[in-house]
Amino acid sequence: MDQVIKIMPCLDMQNGRVVKGVHFVDIRDAGDPVECARAYCESGADELALLDITATVEGRTTMLDVVKRVAEVTTVPFTVGGGISDVKSAELVLNAGANKVSISSAAFRKPELVEEMVKALGAEKVTVAIDVDQNPAMPSGYEVYIDGGRTATGADAIEWAKRVDGYGVPVILPTSKAADGVQTGYDLPLIKAIKEAVSADVVASGGAGKLDHFYQAVEAGATILLAASVFHFGIIKIGDLKDYLRNRGVAVR
Repeated sequence: MDQVIKIMPCLDMQNGRVVKGVHFVDIRDAGDPVECARAYCESGADELALLDITATVEGRTTMLDVVKRVAEVTTVPFTVGGGISDVKSAELVLNAGANKVSISSAAFRKPELVEEMVKALGAEKVTVAIDVDQNPAMPSGYEVYIDGGRTATGADAIEWAKRVDGYGVPVILPTSKAADGVQTGYDLPLIKAIKEAVSADVVASGGAGKLDHFYQAVEAGATILLAASVFHFGIIKIGDLKDYLRNRGVAVR
């Protein structure tokens, strides 16, 4: 495991507040985004994600004022997603201070948008997120969901990940709807299946509850470890997580 593993707290946002749900519902408040971002940077986060979780469903763009305020206190690379549906809206988010944008529903609805963004913004600025749920009827057993996990697409998640990878996107962020927020561990077969199918870095997202879960995700092929609940509610400290991974022989910053 020569690659340096990154720890990425995720700020899911609704109405300008950080929130956290279970299976994408049962949302509860987890604080102010600016305060959360500042605390995470101080505690050793390698990257941050800010996802405006209802922007797409509410048919609006990302809250740029929040992006600006978070960018002012953030000292690590910072990815913003939610409500980004074209190159222009991506540029506005980057101009507001984000280092990267993450697209999900818009990418699925209009795959050529991924190519457009890679050309216009540079591949290093584009992440494609894929919300996934288990579906035994799919060839891989996993189906793509859009609209914040609300809408089933009938598309196989691994096939979609391969297509995204073909556009040169450097990071793919699959989130398992079944594992989201339940703290019983990441969906390891999903991480492994995507990692084996793509050349992009794969983010582990959805389900971290204890230190061992992060190590299991690294073993499954993830190079970026994203979590929310365990960090927001103080269950795991980033410094403790890095010490634990180092002790297991994993390279961390």
